[in-house]
Amino acid sequence: MLLVSAPVLGVPEKVALSKVIDSGWLTMGERVRSFEEAFAVMHGAEDCVAVNSCTAALHLILYGLGIGPGDEVLVPSLTFVATVNAVLYVGAKPVFVDIESADVPLMSIAEAEARCTSRTRAVILVHFAGYLADKAEWQAFASVRGLYIVEDAAHAPGLKDVGTFGAGAAFSFYGNKNMTTAEGGVVITRDPDLREKIRLARGHGMTSGTRQRLNSRTPQYDVTMLGFNYRMDEMRAAIGLVQLRNLQEWNEVRRILVALYRRLITARCPSITMPFGEPRTSAYHIMPVLLPRHVDRQCVIDELRAQGIQTTIHYPPVHQMTLYRERCPGVHLPRTEDFAERELTIPLHPQITSPVAEAVVDALAAALEDAARAGAAA
Repeated sequence: MLLVSAPVLGVPEKVALSKVIDSGWLTMGERVRSFEEAFAVMHGAEDCVAVNSCTAALHLILYGLGIGPGDEVLVPSLTFVATVNAVLYVGAKPVFVDIESADVPLMSIAEAEARCTSRTRAVILVHFAGYLADKAEWQAFASVRGLYIVEDAAHAPGLKDVGTFGAGAAFSFYGNKNMTTAEGGVVITRDPDLREKIRLARGHGMTSGTRQRLNSRTPQYDVTMLGFNYRMDEMRAAIGLVQLRNLQEWNEVRRILVALYRRLITARCPSITMPFGEPRTSAYHIMPVLLPRHVDRQCVIDELRAQGIQTTIHYPPVHQMTLYRERCPGVHLPRTEDFAERELTIPLHPQITSPVAEAVVDALAAALEDAARAGAAA
C-alpha cells in the first residue's frame, strides 16, 4: 500500500535510540535540551520548549496567555480537532470561522472580523497543508482588536516565518508529519516571560527537573503554579535531532513532488482543482485536491485503494462532529463544508519518486472515469 504519508526512518535513528538506552537516562534531559536549541536555531528563534505533542503545545500557549472562562477564541473548522479542543481545555469558547475560498482554504479575515465580540481574546491560525497565512494582514487585524495570534504550525516545520506572527506557535512531530519523533511537539514564542511560564507548566509547575536536581546535587524543589505532565523524553528528542538534520532536504523534495503533481493533474485530470494556485510559502505537508461535485468521492477512494494507493480527507469539519454540534449548535460554514465534501488527499512524502507520482495520477484519472460512469449508470 502506498501511504498518504510515511516517516523516513533508518540506521541513524536506531543508533540514536541505542545511545539513549545505553546512557540509562530516559526522561527529559540533555538530549531534549539539545533538540530545543537546534529547533530554535533552524527557525531563527532565541529558544523553544519541547513537549509531548502539538496538542500540549497549543494548550500551554493558551494557558500561558491567561485565556480562560468567559473568553472567546477564533478557530477554523478545517483543522484537526486538537486545535479546537485546546480552547476547551482552558475553559474558553471556540468560535468557528469559515475559510477564505476553495483556492485559499485558510481562515478568512472578513469572516473572523464578523465573528469578533468584546469577549474575543485570540485567534488560532492553522497553516493548512503547510501553506502560511498572510502574516501582515493578520497582524494588522489582531493589533487593531488587541488579540493574541496563536499559530497551529503542525503542518509547517522548517519555515523561518513560522513562530513570528504573534504570541506563539505550536509544532507537531507525530508520525505523519514532515519530521517525526513518533509523538512530540514544540512551542516557539518570542516572549521570554511566556516561554519560561510554558517551560515551567510543562513539568507540573516544578522549579527543577529530575536531571537538574541530579546535577545540582539537591533533591529540593518547589511548585509555583498549576502545571501539567507535558514533557518530552530523551528517546523522542534523540530521534528528533536526527530528523531535524534532514528536514530542509525533505521539504525540498516535497516541493518538487507538489510541482510535479500539479503539472500531471492539470494535464491528465483537468476536472480536478487544486488549492493554493498562487505562489505561497509552504512546507508542503500534504497534497490536497478537490474532486468535481458530481463525482462520488467514496468510489474514487475505493478504486485507488484497490490499486494499492491510500487516500484520506483533510479534514472532516470540526463544527460538524458530534461534540461540537452539541456545544456550538447552528454553525454553518458554507465554504468549509463545500471544501471538505470534495477534498481528497493523495500520497506525498519524500520516499515517493517521479514514476510513483505519475502512477498515482494515472490511477486517479482512471478512478474519476469509473466514478463518473457509475454515477451516470445510477
